[in-house]
Amino acid sequence: MTFSTCDICDSNDDKLISGDLSVFPPIFMRFGRYVQFCGPATTLKVFEDNGMVRTLLETPGNGHVLVIDGGGSFRCALVGGNLAKLAETNGWAGIVVNGCIRDVEEISQCNIGVRALASMPLRSVKKGGGESGLRIAIAGIAINPGDWIYADMDGVLVARQALL
Repeated sequence: MTFSTCDICDSNDDKLISGDLSVFPPIFMRFGRYVQFCGPATTLKVFEDNGMVRTLLETPGNGHVLVIDGGGSFRCALVGGNLAKLAETNGWAGIVVNGCIRDVEEISQCNIGVRALASMPLRSVKKGGGESGLRIAIAGIAINPGDWIYADMDGVLVARQALL
């Protein structure tokens, strides 16, 4: 599916005003082979622990986007090359991380889209803490499970329903 986040914004003024469509501030860097990706959100809230990230990515993604609220931590990476490959293998459309990733070169070879705040070589702990399937907020933008994520070269959008 080809789309433009600019066109989505331009044709949905009413949803931008109502809050049914939100635009993330330009804080995310692009990683992964796919510059453009979209799908319903699967939400996860963790802090410096990626055990639940692996658990979710081991399940069929069915074209969903895993949105991880990692608390904006720059102290360790929540997604690396192995997890990105797992996401690709299991049919996830992409991953958005409010935190860091690592193994940038490996992730660049994966057929998924990834957005994160930065890269960081230090791995996280793997205790399995966190919560999935809940409303999270990243940079003041609320994301509910099932909201639609649209990402391309221009930015990342969150919509309460599919727009395409």
